[in-house]
Amino acid sequence: MAEEMLGEQSSNDLQCEEDPEVSVLLHCAAWRGLLRSQVQVELSERFNRQTDTALERHIEEVWAERVSREPWLFNGAKFRLHSFSLASSNCPPSPSVTSSLPPKHPASSSSTQAPCLDCSGDPDGQLHSNQRVTKHEAARKNAPEGDCPAHQQENGDCAIQLKANTSIKTLSTSDSSASEFIASDFPSCPDRSTDNGEAPSPLLILRLGLTCYKDFLGTNWSCRAAELCRRGEADFGDPLALLAQPLGVGGVLCTCDGQVVLIRRSQRVAEAGGLLDIPGGHPEPKVVCEALGQEGSEEHISLSVLQQRQEAVVSELFSSVCAEIRDEVNVPVSFLGEPVLMGVALNHTSAGRPSAEFYISCSLTSDEVRELYWRGGAEAHESTDIVFLGTKDMLQLNSRSPLWRELCPSAKGAVLLYQLMRLDREPDSS
Repeated sequence: MAEEMLGEQSSNDLQCEEDPEVSVLLHCAAWRGLLRSQVQVELSERFNRQTDTALERHIEEVWAERVSREPWLFNGAKFRLHSFSLASSNCPPSPSVTSSLPPKHPASSSSTQAPCLDCSGDPDGQLHSNQRVTKHEAARKNAPEGDCPAHQQENGDCAIQLKANTSIKTLSTSDSSASEFIASDFPSCPDRSTDNGEAPSPLLILRLGLTCYKDFLGTNWSCRAAELCRRGEADFGDPLALLAQPLGVGGVLCTCDGQVVLIRRSQRVAEAGGLLDIPGGHPEPKVVCEALGQEGSEEHISLSVLQQRQEAVVSELFSSVCAEIRDEVNVPVSFLGEPVLMGVALNHTSAGRPSAEFYISCSLTSDEVRELYWRGGAEAHESTDIVFLGTKDMLQLNSRSPLWRELCPSAKGAVLLYQLMRLDREPDSS
């Protein structure tokens, strides 16, 4: 079934022209998205950021300077995306997916409980567990020391991309082979089925560590981001090893009359002020700890506590996007459908920071959502206006569209994933 769905798509389905600000790391179009029950997490300190004394000093200096200008800033704990695996519980372990760990940077091997969905093996010998790759790698290696801040780069030096421990390719908006990836390179297990003849349920395993907002400002958002990527590659065999890489969430909210909700970011927010965005934020480790009855400060959140109930982390990942919609758009959660994970996009204005993008249906009309928005929610100060875009217009949006220039990188990534998913279609009866 997954192969048939992918085969329906053509190069026109992904309306992506070259845009160095964003790319797609992972999409779930083969299954028209993943539900909460189809996603797992693996938590470990091995997936935390690497560091040294000089970097910690730099992070503290950046934080002190930033707080002196913006004393209201708060250093919240975040989940750090280290790597991922696409898997199926019905595919047996494949020897080709298990490999040695990258040098000096320990990471988990492929799980035997959730083996790689690509059951056909690795004819090209390209399956490397937790392998990381860079975009424009040659430019990054040759870039001079002390490059400009990652969010001001235009040459893609810091456009870092993950690669799964499967044969999935990273899909960039500048990748001319995008249609080939969609049609033929997405992993599948076509020859296996469950006892009742149904296709196996796909699983996504996210390997997560802990990080914080302060670390993000001192790494991904730092003027030394390109340098940190080079050091990570040289010292740990991983260009992302020294970066915070906090995992964000975003929601493509679609009303019952076929309108997608966009909000214009306030000029007072730290990033992309004045641009159009989708509702979003971050899953919060502290929320998980509180749900488990563990009170404490953000600085003392323990992975050992979170490891006891890893399913609670998945729950927070999916519920956090609904909470962001509630707080930013003022739509009660009771009017929202179950979040569907479309995939993960990378924001290259902050050194490839990842964001999980969801599709969420809403039982309200656009007029009703507009009325609720102007009443003001808990985070009404973060935006100044609400804009609605028809689903057909979403599918036609590309880098040549005037509206594209008004979108912040996170919204662009969500648009690309929405176009890949085509959730507006009726399911294939075949």
